[in-house]
Amino acid sequence: MDKNAITIAIPKGRLLADCLDLFSRVNLKVSGGVDTSRKLLFPSEDSSARFLVVRDKDIPTYVEYGAADIGVVGKDVLLEAGKDLLEPVDLGFGFCRIVVAEPSFNTQQWCSSGWGHPRVATKYPNIAGDFFASRGEHVEIIPLYGAIELAPLTTLADRIVDLVSTGETLRQNNLVEVEEVIQVTARLVVNRASLRTRSDQLVHLIEEIRKASGK
Repeated sequence: MDKNAITIAIPKGRLLADCLDLFSRVNLKVSGGVDTSRKLLFPSEDSSARFLVVRDKDIPTYVEYGAADIGVVGKDVLLEAGKDLLEPVDLGFGFCRIVVAEPSFNTQQWCSSGWGHPRVATKYPNIAGDFFASRGEHVEIIPLYGAIELAPLTTLADRIVDLVSTGETLRQNNLVEVEEVIQVTARLVVNRASLRTRSDQLVHLIEEIRKASGK
């Protein structure tokens, strides 16, 4: 491995294939079977970069602290994390939306259970809190990390704020979209110090990624 290799953090899961395709188009092909191996660190075929394959929620932290020079992560994760990162390119893939949803049989009864403030269950407490605050709506945010759709159906919450792609999961759980909070795509993020100390490498790579993304 080249001691000057750039470290790139990419997420496991749904964005992985698009990330591998993107970097192959800028001549940074990953050596080894990323999608089948249990390894988390992979060199590029030309040894000019190494790839960290980690959870999407951890990528802003890896990049902010300089453990990775650049990374790819969804805009939803960036907004929720609130890290101090450069975000030079909207990569365009991984399109989803964060929406407000509620039970289909309860569309006219916001705060139906008689609580002082409506309850909103979400994996995105910061995004949801900012959204309702910007509208002057006082809500109680309930952080959850799985099965968000159950919250209104079990009277834990009036509504949810969650990430959707096709909306099929909402429909299967008798939920309907009420409002869109934000549209989400994958973003390239860059460590500020790395951009200063490795500007020749990173500026060139960022420009190549921008071209490969059609931006």
